[in-house]
Amino acid sequence: MNAEKYSPPSTEVKSIAVLPFVNMSADVENEYFSDGITEEIINALTRIEGLKVIARTSSFSFKGKNIDVREIGRQLVVSAVLEGSVRKVQNRVRITAQLINAADGTHFWSKNFDRNLEDIFELQDEISLLIANQIRENFGHFNIQEHLVGKPTKNMQAYELYLKGHFYQLKWDADSIREATKYYEASVALDPGFARAYYGLVQSYGLLAAWGYMPAEEGFSKATHNFMIAADIDKSLPEYGMSFVGRTFWKNWDFQPTYTQLCETLELYPKYTDALEAMAELFLAHGYWPQAEEYIRRAMDVDPLSANHYYTLANINYYQRKFELALELVEKALYINPEFVLAYELKTLCLIWLNQKDIFEAFISDHENAATKRLLFKVINGSKKVLPSATIEEWREVAKDERQMVPYELFILANANHKEEAFELLKEYIEQKRGQIINFRQDPSLEPLREFDGFAKLHCSNFEYQEVEKVSTDKTADSKPSRSELDVQMKKLMDFIDAEKPFLDAQLNLSRLAGSVQLHPNRLSFLINEKTGMNFNEFVNQFRLAHFKEIAVDDKNAHITILGLAYESGFNSKTVFNAYFKKIENTTPGIWLKQARQ
Repeated sequence: MNAEKYSPPSTEVKSIAVLPFVNMSADVENEYFSDGITEEIINALTRIEGLKVIARTSSFSFKGKNIDVREIGRQLVVSAVLEGSVRKVQNRVRITAQLINAADGTHFWSKNFDRNLEDIFELQDEISLLIANQIRENFGHFNIQEHLVGKPTKNMQAYELYLKGHFYQLKWDADSIREATKYYEASVALDPGFARAYYGLVQSYGLLAAWGYMPAEEGFSKATHNFMIAADIDKSLPEYGMSFVGRTFWKNWDFQPTYTQLCETLELYPKYTDALEAMAELFLAHGYWPQAEEYIRRAMDVDPLSANHYYTLANINYYQRKFELALELVEKALYINPEFVLAYELKTLCLIWLNQKDIFEAFISDHENAATKRLLFKVINGSKKVLPSATIEEWREVAKDERQMVPYELFILANANHKEEAFELLKEYIEQKRGQIINFRQDPSLEPLREFDGFAKLHCSNFEYQEVEKVSTDKTADSKPSRSELDVQMKKLMDFIDAEKPFLDAQLNLSRLAGSVQLHPNRLSFLINEKTGMNFNEFVNQFRLAHFKEIAVDDKNAHITILGLAYESGFNSKTVFNAYFKKIENTTPGIWLKQARQ
């Protein structure tokens, strides 16, 4: 990797990674449930504006790995990490969760939950809100909605079937996706109003059809059928936008509606990585390089360990003929996911264009189509320009192979003395609207075909993009209090603290204090941050520290230990007390007290 160009950003303060909850159930097959709970919490937290939440792909890359939480925080560039476990027994579920400071590995919140399965959505909402509040209290202000998790279905059995379908779909192989369709179909049979299960069917049938693992007409027909049902039920879900885009973009090459829908989806879900990546791919297909890179960078910010995102960024550079940088990026994608087939193909093309023969030979030696790849290498880098007529005749039918990942035969013909045959073959691919050549306008392997008068007319894109000046739209600006209102609220808060000393309560939290001074928790969090520059815990701990120092030097308390004095001052953790004391006083409590009593 080029460290100067792709060095990671510094840790963001208000940020979290939710690691896969461990399945503690006796049945190992309940892993689908613990994975599903984890993803639901990730999705819930993602709804909070101002909180960076690492996407599922990157969080789940640590599944089953014994890696220090501080290292995970460094790799994902977050300040907090959530760990947990799930135990499901019949109709009961027990969830444990621990929130950890990624900087030093200390636990600053933990809780156990024991509920009926029927209450699972309320439990997901409760956990998500508690986590969000803890991050806000420890790292700074952001607004939190009243609820983060809705109730997508009233049928718990349908929900469990959906989670099983989603679990198999995310394995991303044909057999697993076929298995996913069975669970999704069973889910909607139990609850015909369960939109998310229908969208699961849309994606699964669409993938099977696009990959050639079921007849295209049948697969796309089933996907469309389920899409129409799902859209009638709920268009507000992000899956609606991506299902719509899957049809308009990849199936129909209808780019303007794709762009409109992606804009609408990202307006509602600005951190939705599938939409960000799709937008990058849309701009890539039309040669808008800065815009393509901007969107994939936004996706990588919340999903830094996604092989797909590195692959897309590599593609953006490949199509600009920045082959060395593209090779670095695609190797990163393969490091993250060694079984990423498309990344193997892109690396092959990079090695060909860089004329790295020895590395190329070693890399493709065990590939099934190694002979075809060698021929492309010779055509581009050598003197091989004429092919046997039998080979050309054989390749006339190659466009019918729906499982073909990369049209190597087309590339060979285009760069040899058979450009007319290549042009006719390209027309076939475009008539089929094959995803493999959706970027044909930018493809370096098709550069020789640009000399044909009809090249620009092969497909007329309806995409029109105009740079629009970005205007800052602060959604909370209208509701922000004036400076004079803040002053009044701050005086009320300080008067209450002076009179009631609420900081002596070790269980004091933002919501409880907000109720005491009759402010909404969002408003109190904003007030403290705006007027003091502190987060909630820093604000409260300053009073606890002042109280500790006052009672510690009082002779009548000489028989009480330092930790006992800290607890009497409202601190509920030895680690938190010591760390905060040293941060403020630049010494340990013991040394300070010894000096103060002299």
